[in-house]
Amino acid sequence: MIKCIAIDDEPLALKQITSYINKTPYLDLTASFESPIEALTYLQENTVDLVFVDINMPDLNGLDFVKSLKYPPKIIFTTAYSEYALEGFKVDALDYLLKPIDYATFLKAANKAREWFDLKRNTTEEIKSNNDYLFIKSEYKIVRIKLEDVTYIEGMREYVRIHLINEKPIMTLLSMKAMEAQLASKSFMRVHRSYIVNLNKITTIERNRIVFDKVYIPISEQYKEGFNQFIENNFLS
Repeated sequence: MIKCIAIDDEPLALKQITSYINKTPYLDLTASFESPIEALTYLQENTVDLVFVDINMPDLNGLDFVKSLKYPPKIIFTTAYSEYALEGFKVDALDYLLKPIDYATFLKAANKAREWFDLKRNTTEEIKSNNDYLFIKSEYKIVRIKLEDVTYIEGMREYVRIHLINEKPIMTLLSMKAMEAQLASKSFMRVHRSYIVNLNKITTIERNRIVFDKVYIPISEQYKEGFNQFIENNFLS
C-alpha cells in the first residue's frame, strides 16, 4: 500500500480527491487537510509516501509547501491553473492534474506513482561488476554494460543516468555513492556531486570543465585536488 495524504483548501475538491484515493485499492489515505499548515504539522510526526496537494492555496501555496519539506514524499499536484505545470515539475513532482479531474485521469497519475514505488522496492543498492563489465537493474531488467563504453555517470536524485558511447543513456535507481564505491578502482573518478567520469575517455579539459562532445562537466572544489593529481601524474612535459 502507498500511504498518502490530500491537501486542498476547497472542501468539494478535497472531497473528490479523497474519494478517488479511497476507491483505488493500492492507495491508503491516512489524513486529509484543508490547510497546508496543518499538513506540515502532521508530517512532522508522521511519514507518508505520497501527497496530493493543490497549488493555489492561501497562506502557503502548494509549491512553497513542498519546498519547505526537508525530506519531501513524492508529490502529485492538483490545480485549476495550467500555468503552474512547469513549476510543479521543477520540484520533481510525479504528475500534475488539471481540475476538473475525472477518475480516469486520477488513476493514470496514481498508476505512475505505483510504478515508481514498485521500481524502488524491487531495486537494491547492489551492483555486480568485474574489470570489464557492470551489471545493473534498469526497467525491470538486468543490463550488462561494458565499462569501456561508459563516458560519464550523472546523478539525478534517486536515479543515476549512465551515458554511453553511441548508445542511449541507461537509467537505474541507484545512488551516486554506490556507483562511486563500485567504480573507484576502475579508472573512474567522481569530479562533482552529480558526476562520475571515465578517466580513459577524457580528451579535453576547458576552464575547469571536462568536455564530452557538447557536454561540459564541472569539476567542483571538493574533488579538484584529486582530479588535478590525476592530470599531474599523466601529464607529459
